[in-house]
Amino acid sequence: MAIRWPLLVRRTHKWLALVVGVQALLWTLTGFYMVVVHIDTIHGDHLVRAPMVQPFDLAGLAPPSRIVAAAPGASEVRLQRFFDRPVWRAETPEGARLFDARSGAPLPALTESQVREQARRIYTGDGKIVSVRLLTEAPQEMQSRKPPYWQVEFEGWNRPTLYLSPTTGELISRRHALWRVFDFAWMLHIMDYDERTDVNNPLLRVATWSVFAMAISGAWLLIWSFKRRKRKQA
Repeated sequence: MAIRWPLLVRRTHKWLALVVGVQALLWTLTGFYMVVVHIDTIHGDHLVRAPMVQPFDLAGLAPPSRIVAAAPGASEVRLQRFFDRPVWRAETPEGARLFDARSGAPLPALTESQVREQARRIYTGDGKIVSVRLLTEAPQEMQSRKPPYWQVEFEGWNRPTLYLSPTTGELISRRHALWRVFDFAWMLHIMDYDERTDVNNPLLRVATWSVFAMAISGAWLLIWSFKRRKRKQA
């Protein structure tokens, strides 16, 4: 029995369009959103102030060697500011630790009131703080960052949220409504519905090759239809 190639290709094209057509539409819509909304807006750069660079008075500071002795395994010790006071920051295997730059005494973890003050210093908006929580489990929007960290949410239509380090008070990340929409769109775009990071997962590869096959079969049918029309006219 001879294979009727036009019929086979037409059916293949139809079923491929039914199966992957929705995903192709999602690629178009999500790609459009990711292009239209500026990446700096997605990152939330407009939500936080740039840190101010101020000179240090080095007189009377504890020597770095004392900090190294108090923080075994420290890979780096540097001077920085913490609530307008100089502190030594030591990078240890357990994470960053702060020490009073004058006495060399270790500083305790931030209190909630300090977190609120630090968040207001960083945040550029006028909205009030609506919630402050110390998280020990990462929410969906912070899966790439290992807790614990403080979550500070401000009022506003876009739910601006800052995540701060519990030991240094530094900004870890920021989130807002447009970022969350972007994250959801990215999940649909790369078809990684779990971690939302794998851009080479099997499902995406199958869908990509299916769309490619749909395009090739459609192009073949278009060329075949032109040739068929010419034969009829002849």
